[in-house]
Amino acid sequence: MSDFEMLLDEHRKPVERFVKYRISSDFDAEDILQEIFLAAYTNFDKLADRSNFKVWILGIARHKCNDYYRKKGQKAEVSMDEMGEPACICGRTGLTKSNPVRDTILLLSKKDREILYLSYYHELPQSKIAEMLKIPVGTVKSRLYAAKKHFREKYPYPPETKGVNINMLNKLPFTMPEYRIIPTDQKPFSVKWEEFWGLFIVPKPGEKVQWGSYDAAARTLCECSSLEVTTRAEIHGVPGVEIRETRKDESGKSQTFRYIVQLTDTHCRMLAEEYEREGVRKTLTFLDGDDFLEDWGYGDNNSGKETNIAPKGMIRVNEDGLCAENTNQLFDIVGRYTIRIGGAVYDTVRLVCLDSYQGESVMTEHYLDQNGRTVLWRRFNRDDWKIKAHGNKKWSELLPENEIIRIDGQNYVHWYDCITDYIL
Repeated sequence: MSDFEMLLDEHRKPVERFVKYRISSDFDAEDILQEIFLAAYTNFDKLADRSNFKVWILGIARHKCNDYYRKKGQKAEVSMDEMGEPACICGRTGLTKSNPVRDTILLLSKKDREILYLSYYHELPQSKIAEMLKIPVGTVKSRLYAAKKHFREKYPYPPETKGVNINMLNKLPFTMPEYRIIPTDQKPFSVKWEEFWGLFIVPKPGEKVQWGSYDAAARTLCECSSLEVTTRAEIHGVPGVEIRETRKDESGKSQTFRYIVQLTDTHCRMLAEEYEREGVRKTLTFLDGDDFLEDWGYGDNNSGKETNIAPKGMIRVNEDGLCAENTNQLFDIVGRYTIRIGGAVYDTVRLVCLDSYQGESVMTEHYLDQNGRTVLWRRFNRDDWKIKAHGNKKWSELLPENEIIRIDGQNYVHWYDCITDYIL
C-alpha cells in the first residue's frame, strides 16, 4: 500500500463526515468525494509535510464544497456567496469595516429578509418555503420577486459614519495624534517581531494591549479594541494561548472574540477564533479550510508569519514608489525611519506587508521599534479594491485627498491608521 493510500485510509471517514454534513444530497456528496480524492491523489507530491495530510485534504474538501454551492448560486440573481457573511471583520490585513450585502439586507423588511435567507442562504426550494411559512407557492414567488427588487433598489448600502460618537476605551484619544514619518540614512536593523499580525498583542501569558483604528482623512477614532492573554490553551492537540478581545465600533456596539494563538521561536500563527453573531456562537479552527485561512492563514501549510525579521531585498524603493517580486503574502523591511508622534520620537524600521483579502490586494505598513512593537500601523487599498461594492469607483475617487503609494505601477490609497497604548 502506498503512502497516499495509507493516509487516505486513515483520514477517509473525517473527510466523508465533513462533506456529507455540508451537502444534503447523498448523490452529489459522493460525486464531490470522488473529486476530492482524485485532486488529493494528483497533487499528493506537492504536500511537503505528510503530517499535515488531514488539514490539507480537508482544505481540498472545503474548496470542492464551495465550488458546488458557487455553481448553484450562479443560477440565482443574488448569489449565495453574496448572501454569506465573512467569518470575522478582522484579519491579518486589519479590519474590513463593512459588508455591503449584509448591511443592505438589514435595511429590508422582516418579510424580505426571511424570504431571501430561506431561498439563497439556505437554498430551499420554493415548495419547501411554502410549507414552512404556510403560504401558497404562488405567494412565495411574488414575495421573492418583491424582495429581490427591494434589495436591488438599496444595494450597495453605504454605511453611515458621520456624526457617530464611539464609546471609547480608557487610554485611546478620540483624535489621531499628529505624526511625521522621517526617512533616515541609517542601516535598517533586524527585529524580533512577536506581535500577532493584525491584533498588535504578543501572545504570551500576562500580555495586554489596547489599540484603535483612525480614519485617515477625518483622523477620528472609528474602532477600538482591548485584548488580554488569559490562559494557556490547546486546539486539536496544538498548544498556544487564549486571547480575549472586546471591540467597539463607531456606534458603540461591542463584540467579544476569543482566539487561540501559537508563538514559537520562529513563527506566530492563529489556531482558532470564536465569536458570536445573531445569537449564535461560532468557532473556526485551522482545520476549517478556506473560511479560516482567508482571514488568518499565512505561510506554507499555515505555518504562520516569521518572527525573526531582517531586510531581504524582496520589496524595494524606486523612483515610482515600491517594487516587489509579488504582491501576495510578502513582507519585508524597507528602510529605517524616525517616527514623531504625540510628542515622542521613535527609531523604527518600516515593515511593508503585501497581501490580499478575498483575492484583492492591500498593503500595510508596520513601523516597528527595536523592541519589535508597533509604533504606527497604516493600511492602504489598491485602487480597485472591492470596487464593485463602491459603485465601481476607485479609492482615489472615494478618498481624493488621501496619500497614494505606487507599487509596481499600481496606486494604493491610504485608508486608515492604528496606534496602541504602547505609545501612549
